[in-house]
Amino acid sequence: MTLQELTEQIRSRVGNADNLNATAKLATDQGVIYIDGNQSPAVVTNEDKDADCLIQVSIGDLIKMGSGDLNPMMAFMSGKLKVKGDMGVAMKMAQVMS
Repeated sequence: MTLQELTEQIRSRVGNADNLNATAKLATDQGVIYIDGNQSPAVVTNEDKDADCLIQVSIGDLIKMGSGDLNPMMAFMSGKLKVKGDMGVAMKMAQVMS
């Protein structure tokens, strides 16, 4: 899956996530996905902006989390997913993405 395809998939999942009320950036091995949950509907782009929460994860592991094959908490505990910034935002993102 390409970064653009994944961006579209995330856009469809977080579009109605009105409870996010924050910004998040997914830094992958193929590029950045920026989510502005302060807007309704949430805006998802590939712009590299500062965010309340930075989540570092590979595209492969992100796809596995989206399909339910990888639990976000297990990914975090095993080091496959790293979080910098607001951990509360990361927890909300895990709920939105699953």
